[in-house]
Amino acid sequence: MLGLLDRLGPSTPYELKHAHANGIGNFWTVQHAQFYSEPERLAAAGLLTEEREEGGRRRRRYTITTAGRQTLRQWLATPTRELTVELRDPGLLKLHLDAEPGPLAAAQLEAHRARLAEYEEVAAAAPADPDRGPWRTLQAGLGHEREWVRFWEGVARDARAGGDQPAEGRMRRRA
Repeated sequence: MLGLLDRLGPSTPYELKHAHANGIGNFWTVQHAQFYSEPERLAAAGLLTEEREEGGRRRRRYTITTAGRQTLRQWLATPTRELTVELRDPGLLKLHLDAEPGPLAAAQLEAHRARLAEYEEVAAAAPADPDRGPWRTLQAGLGHEREWVRFWEGVARDARAGGDQPAEGRMRRRA
């Protein structure tokens, strides 16, 4: 939240959620409720200030404080070896549980090719700036999607070549 507010400036939880969805949300998931609870917690800790609209929807607008910016800078300056890779991919789950690989691969290829095209469109519109984090994470996303396309093309190729038995045969064989 501190990083988003540092980059965006004063923002409502809704604006934070929208910025997340259109940026780092492709690589770092945040539960919807955190966009409302976390700024409150950070404001109570003195890392954000909160202004509330007097009328209407009484939206809250948060701004990072000097202490919040200092905390963010300290956190950013501390290298990490932590790997918190959480791969929750329904396609892989279905593949693991013996879904028919051909149709599954076709659907996954369509989805990953579409995501790759989205990232390529963003990359074409954005100036290459290897010194900026958003550009670097976009490059990671492009590589990630290219790898998924390569993987699912292989699954599709194997399925067309008859390298996979129908699901019933696999299940009976294990029984």
